[in-house]
Amino acid sequence: MVFKINISENGKTFKLETESETLEGKKINETIKGEEILPALQGYELKITGTSDKAGFPGNEEIDSTILKRILLSKGKFMKTKKPRGLRLRKTVRGNTISKDVVQINTVVGKKGSKKLEEAFPDQNKPKEEKKEEAKPEEKKE
Repeated sequence: MVFKINISENGKTFKLETESETLEGKKINETIKGEEILPALQGYELKITGTSDKAGFPGNEEIDSTILKRILLSKGKFMKTKKPRGLRLRKTVRGNTISKDVVQINTVVGKKGSKKLEEAFPDQNKPKEEKKEEAKPEEKKE
């Protein structure tokens, strides 16, 4: 199974895809070593902050399994917009354990390694290119 991993540090996110089997069974809020994901991340420790499965359901750190569950929410993490007082919604979430159904894993750098992330991901460290406007051909008036 291919995992899309997002590594966040100081407001910048680096993305990579890996087929690492060592990530299965890990839970949200656990730390993993960077070498398990990519050899260039030697010395890094990454904290798993969240997951998303193949249908887009987020991982909930309170459910200790890999199953989908519909939970009743009144406020907090999964209630994005302001709701009327007393409103409760039932939403589907996935458990906190990484399985083959999880597609995206969000991480935060806990401990930095010897190499900077910009050096480990040189293709993602390019400056944005300015868009060139093409000259529009003049229309002939008859």
